[in-house]
Order: sequence, then structure tokens, then C-alpha cells
Amino acid sequence: MAQVYKVLGQSNPSATTPTDIYTVPAATTAVIATVVVANRAVGTRTFRLSVRVAGGGADSKQYVAYDMTVPANDSVFLMLGITLAATDVLTAYVSAQDISFNVFGVENS
Repeated sequence: MAQVYKVLGQSNPSATTPTDIYTVPAATTAVIATVVVANRAVGTRTFRLSVRVAGGGADSKQYVAYDMTVPANDSVFLMLGITLAATDVLTAYVSAQDISFNVFGVENS
């Protein structure tokens, strides 16, 4: 099994629109080690992260972070260790467009 350490996804989602950041490729598993959430605005922002198993529809049970606050011009570092199977999807939702996501981890194929 090959392990590849990499940037799994980067996104600057539109406000109040669920946006997929990373989808695990077919015949692959992944571990999301760290998610960095950067607020580039002068005001406080909030975000949500969810894991949609096998790309399923949105459901309240999928949230791993809900309306977490990111102070103005600051970042939040989430050390997660979340394991994902093929076709699982990490999705973000933001209160305003000034938030960036960087997802770091390992793909196993």
C-alpha cells in the first residue's frame, strides 16, 4: 500500500454555500491530519465542517465542527486524525467569503 503525504484540498468557499473541499478517490483511503482555517477579514467569522460518508446527502449527524469562531485576521488549527474511505467527502460552510481552508493528510492506495 502506497502512502502519499500531501495537501488534500484547498478552498475559499462562497458564503453560506456548502462546498466540497476534498473527496477521497476511488480505491483509496485517507487520513485528514490537520485542517487550517484562516480568516482574512477584519471581523469574526464562523465555519462548519462535515464528513459525508460515500458522498451521501447532507445530514446533521455529519458535522465535526459547527459554527466554530475564527477571530479577525487569525487562523484556527484543527488536529483531527479523521479516517475516510473511498468517495467520502469533506465539506465546508462559511458565514462569509473571507475564510480559506487548507487540508493536510495522507492518501493510502
